[in-house]
Amino acid sequence: MAEQHATAGPLNKVLAILPDFSTGMLSSKLRGSYSAGRLLNRAEGPHRHNQPLYSSSAHDVVLVLDPSPGENFGHPVVLFYVDMNVTKKRCSHLDGIYLGEDCLTLALRGRCQNQLKRRQTGPQRLFGTRRGAVGTLRGSRLLERAIGGFCEVHFLPLVVAIGDSSWTQRLKCVDNTEFARCPQQLPMNSPSVPVSSCELNKNTRRCYQQPLATHLSCRLYQTCDHAVLISGGWQPQMTFQHHAQNLQRFYKMLRNNGFHKDHIKTFFASSGQLLEDVEGVYSATEKAVIRNHVSYICRKQHCADTLVLYLNSPTRTDGTMLLWDANLNGIADLKERYSVSEMLADLAGCRATRVLLFVDQSYSGVLAKRLRSSQKHHNVVPIQRQYRQSQTYQNHGLFPGWEDNSWSSISASTCLLDHLERVDGMSRLLEPWAGLLNVTLAGAPCNVTPPLTDSEMRREYQGCQNLPTALWYQKHGRTN
Repeated sequence: MAEQHATAGPLNKVLAILPDFSTGMLSSKLRGSYSAGRLLNRAEGPHRHNQPLYSSSAHDVVLVLDPSPGENFGHPVVLFYVDMNVTKKRCSHLDGIYLGEDCLTLALRGRCQNQLKRRQTGPQRLFGTRRGAVGTLRGSRLLERAIGGFCEVHFLPLVVAIGDSSWTQRLKCVDNTEFARCPQQLPMNSPSVPVSSCELNKNTRRCYQQPLATHLSCRLYQTCDHAVLISGGWQPQMTFQHHAQNLQRFYKMLRNNGFHKDHIKTFFASSGQLLEDVEGVYSATEKAVIRNHVSYICRKQHCADTLVLYLNSPTRTDGTMLLWDANLNGIADLKERYSVSEMLADLAGCRATRVLLFVDQSYSGVLAKRLRSSQKHHNVVPIQRQYRQSQTYQNHGLFPGWEDNSWSSISASTCLLDHLERVDGMSRLLEPWAGLLNVTLAGAPCNVTPPLTDSEMRREYQGCQNLPTALWYQKHGRTN
C-alpha cells in the first residue's frame, strides 16, 4: 500500500481544525485541551480568533499520511503533530516519540464517542524504538494499526498559523519517492472572503451567481426525467481533477440517455467554479437551494418520471455529506453539511416514478440501510459504487486513483438491472429494488420483443413526454 503525505510548518505555531467540530487530541492524557470547535463557536466568524489558545492545541508541524489516496474522503487518515525543543520527559507525558529535541505525537479526533476509552495504539506501539521510527513509518501495516483505534481522523484538517488573520491553509501535499504521488488538485478561484459576505458586493463579478429558477423545472401536462448532481469537495485540498471528471462523465451519460440539459442541475465545489462541457452548474455552498430543488421535483405532481441523484462528496461516518466550507473556518456548520436524515426527508413520498441514487462516496451503506427499513421511500433505489483498483496502482503503488467507468457506460438501451448485476456485481444489494430497476435509465421496459427503435425510445420514454389531459386529471384527482 502506498501513502500520500502532507505537511505544515514550522514557520509559526499552527492549529489543526477538523470539519467535524474538533482539533486533533494528542492522547487520553490531554482530555482537558481546548478544542477548536469550542473556540470558534464562541466567535462570530472565522476571522474572530483573538481568544487565547492553550499550548496543547498549537504545534510546530502537522503531518498527515493518507493510506488510501485514491478513495473519496471520509476514509481514515493518520495525523501527527511535531513539537520542537521539547524535553524527553514532556514528550513522554504526551505519549509521543522523542526524536532528539523533537517530539512526534499521534493526533486523535476530539469530541468522539470513545474519547475517554484507553487508546489501543499509541505512537510508541506504532513505531517501536526511535531507531526504527523512520523506516517503520513507511510500513502500511502499522499505519493500518494506527487508524484502527478509537477516534481516528477522516479528513484533511484546516491548518492555520496562530495570528494569521486570513486563515490561510498551510497544509500542502509534498511528493516523496517513498509515497504515492500527490493527487492532482483541481484549479479553482476560491473567494478571498466568505461567500456569506457576498451580499455586500452584489455588483462584483466574483460574487455573481445565476439563481436557480426551480419553479420553471416542471410544466403542466408534462413529465420529464430530472437529475441532481452533488459533489461538494469541502475544500480545495480535497477537490481533485477526478472529481470534475466524474461529474463530466456522469453528465454526458445522462445527456446520452435523453436527459434535457435544463433538467440536470449540478452543485459543485465553491462559488464560481465551472466545469467544462457541463451546463447548469451551481455552487455546493447553496444547501437550501439543493434541498428546495430536490423537494420541489418530488412534491410536484407528475413532474418527474425518473429522478436521478449523483452523490460524490466527502462523507462522515454517519453518512453526512460535507458540501463546501463557505465561511472558511474549517468546521462543517449546519448550512455546510447535508445529512442522511435531511435527504430522506426531502425524498419522502416522492412522486417520481423512480428515484435512483448513484452514491459514489464513503459510508454509502448508511443511506442504503435507512432506505431498506423506510416505509416512505418505496420508489427510492440506492446504487452504490463498486470500486476496482487500477492495475497500475496495484502493481507499482504510484498513481492514486481508481478505474471504474461502469456508470458512464450506461446507454439508452441498457437494462439497469442486468447492467448492475453483470458489471458491478450488485445483485444481492439490489434485491429489494429489482422491480424498479428492470427498465432503462429513462424508464423504458427491458427485453421487449421486438426491441424498441431509437425513434420509439426518444418519443415515448426519453426526455419529456406530454400527458393526456384526461390522464393527468385522473391521476391528479386520485392523488389529492
